[in-house]
Amino acid sequence: MTHPEHERRIFAGVDTHGHTHHAAVIDELGRHLADREFPATTPGYRRLHAFVTAHGHLEAVGVEGTGAYGAELARHLADAGVTVIEVDRPDRRTRRAKGKSDPIDAYAAATAVASGRATGRPKTRTGTVEAIRVLRIARRSAVKARTQAINQIRALLVTAPAAIREHAAGLPRTELIRTLARLRPGTDLATPHNATKTALRALARRHQLMDQEITELDAQIAPLVHAAAPHLLALYGIGPETAGQLLVTAGDNPGRMRSEAAFAHLTGVAPVPASSGRTHRHRLNRGGDRAANNALHTIVLVRMRYDARTRAYVERRTHEGLSKKEIIRCLKRFVAREVYHALTTPPPAQTRHENPLTLAA
Repeated sequence: MTHPEHERRIFAGVDTHGHTHHAAVIDELGRHLADREFPATTPGYRRLHAFVTAHGHLEAVGVEGTGAYGAELARHLADAGVTVIEVDRPDRRTRRAKGKSDPIDAYAAATAVASGRATGRPKTRTGTVEAIRVLRIARRSAVKARTQAINQIRALLVTAPAAIREHAAGLPRTELIRTLARLRPGTDLATPHNATKTALRALARRHQLMDQEITELDAQIAPLVHAAAPHLLALYGIGPETAGQLLVTAGDNPGRMRSEAAFAHLTGVAPVPASSGRTHRHRLNRGGDRAANNALHTIVLVRMRYDARTRAYVERRTHEGLSKKEIIRCLKRFVAREVYHALTTPPPAQTRHENPLTLAA
């Protein structure tokens, strides 16, 4: 017995691109119903929504690239009350076997949702954490530019004329930048001496400009991090920088992470068996968000140096025969557990020095 179109359960998939999105619709049995291309604009999103809902009762939409080209479409559909599922792009093996086209990818996304293979909820990208993310992008590029500037300064000084090189020799970085920014090269840039002084002054002033930009961005980001996650900052060893990265990784809707283990996989600290013969050990998986993994690593290093309980744990595990690398693995997994609970269930008030280190072997 067939159901009327308005009662038919349907699923949709969207293959997203910079200028266009291709949508496809299937029914609950996986039969292909229709597909169409739409412009990646607000009117296009409305037309896409109307197109997929015209074929029956829409259960969910699978969208590729919800963190890139599909971000605004995912927001539009979520605001309209549609269940949006994040779908990974097909891997190269699948594409070699089945071919590659926008309709094929869109139908594959719809099938992944209908079959239950794709279940991930995308980040909402509508709150304070999204604001932190975009500001951190600007900060990260400023840090890279500043690092590049000082590296180029040091490289130039290696081959600079002796008078310039000796004038800058032995100066700490802050004083070096200040000294080079005050250089007064001559007007004749055809001479290596004047050209080198001009280049060094330009790089030093760029370093100062990036320093100022980073300071301003830090002042803008810190209040947002405090407002978004005061409970996360209350954990020992976590400051605005690492907290900001962990918030960005979790998103504005950390409840989308199904479990503590899922967060561990997301941050690349889930133990993976690495045993062979008489050796029985684990290592951390090398996937996940590497920036979040780096943030956890930084927190662990801070605790290993300054936190008494962590230092006692390191000493005990060292006596048990674990290497430093394996101890750090255990600590990163524990910190991920703390962070997950801080992100999803605000803990009772605690001081920054509390660290209930109860690690399992």
